[in-house]
Amino acid sequence: MLARYLLDRPDAVAGRRVLDLGAGSGIVGIAAAKAGAAEVIAADVDPYAIAATGLNAAINGMTVLPVLTDLTTGEPPATDIICVGDLFYEAALAERVTSFLDPCLARGIKVLIGDPWRAYLPQSRLRLLAEYAVPDFGTTTSSRPSGVFAFETQNAPAKPRR
Repeated sequence: MLARYLLDRPDAVAGRRVLDLGAGSGIVGIAAAKAGAAEVIAADVDPYAIAATGLNAAINGMTVLPVLTDLTTGEPPATDIICVGDLFYEAALAERVTSFLDPCLARGIKVLIGDPWRAYLPQSRLRLLAEYAVPDFGTTTSSRPSGVFAFETQNAPAKPRR
């Protein structure tokens, strides 16, 4: 859903430096590149994810720099926008990601989050930008809402989960 959002609204990333945090297969980073991002870095802690990102970027003819590292343990990177796709599925990970994003916001880095309303999503910190119906895991016959959000420092309640 975050990749779809970027493709539908290229002005969100066009000409900017984008970090795809927890890149997985690289789909969000590739979408950012297709939408005109000036530079895309795709970071993940899984070497298989990094390999998949590199292959998927090449297949799509996009330039994405895959980086094998846990960026949540360091300083905010030199980037304009951080895209976080579906990293709020586990409490410790959600806390680590949120703690990393706070200093990023303080430095003026915009944060976009795509998430299917997982349990550890920091809803009080989010402003809903778009919502998509996505297939439930393991099925093609049912779907559930999934949101794209701006992560903010102020309490901005997200649309309640259905």
